Amino acid sequence: MSVDQYQKEVGMMNLEQLIETREGKPDVKFPIAEKELLMRFEQLYTGAVNDVLREFCLLNQALPNHIIPLREYHTVAGFAFTVKSSPNAMIKGEMEFRVKMLDEIREDTFIVWDTSRDEKATLWGGVMTATAKGKKVKAACIDGGIRDTHQIIAEGFPIFYKYRISNGSLGRCLITHYQVTLQIGDVTIKPGDVVLGDIDGVLVVPREIAYQVLLRAEEIKENEKVIFDWVHEGQSIQEITEKGGYF
Repeated sequence: MSVDQYQKEVGMMNLEQLIETREGKPDVKFPIAEKELLMRFEQLYTGAVNDVLREFCLLNQALPNHIIPLREYHTVAGFAFTVKSSPNAMIKGEMEFRVKMLDEIREDTFIVWDTSRDEKATLWGGVMTATAKGKKVKAACIDGGIRDTHQIIAEGFPIFYKYRISNGSLGRCLITHYQVTLQIGDVTIKPGDVVLGDIDGVLVVPREIAYQVLLRAEEIKENEKVIFDWVHEGQSIQEITEKGGYF
């Protein structure tokens, strides 16, 4: 084999590995029911889960701080259903593709929408909210604009977003992909990842480690109950630290 042939084959193998790493959708089965997994995550909060992800050496799992909750939500958890759109003056085919996408959204999903840094349109409004709620979607995170805010609030649907504006999407952007890997800020989101949202923002837990992260976060929650008890009892910082507490 020539040097050129060798380099070509090695390059192709590396490319295939990169594609699998970036775009592969792990078919991970949990030792508990998926609904139970989500319910237990919803008893936690993003800060505690984020600390566990740090123990797993994952420091970039929180979506950018420009994405904020519409209301002061307690934790909501779902499986990522990813959508990507981009600014575009074209209209043809947009509605047909959107209908196809909506038809594939399933119960217990957390929609995560990458707008390709769009700053002019809204990708989510009242009708999308009613549709998602009817399909038993858990929540939606839009890295872009929303509108019909009163309608969203009236539905009680958890939404996380970047800005509000009355502009609709038709004629301003196109949905280009769904159920593909997204990159929002420093965070990679794959379909099926566990997504958490609360008053402090949105956090992504890779599906491959979601159950292990859950168990460790539940352990931390129990430890914190003990630490809070020590604080409320008036124990000193030194005493609490010596017993393994932290601040």
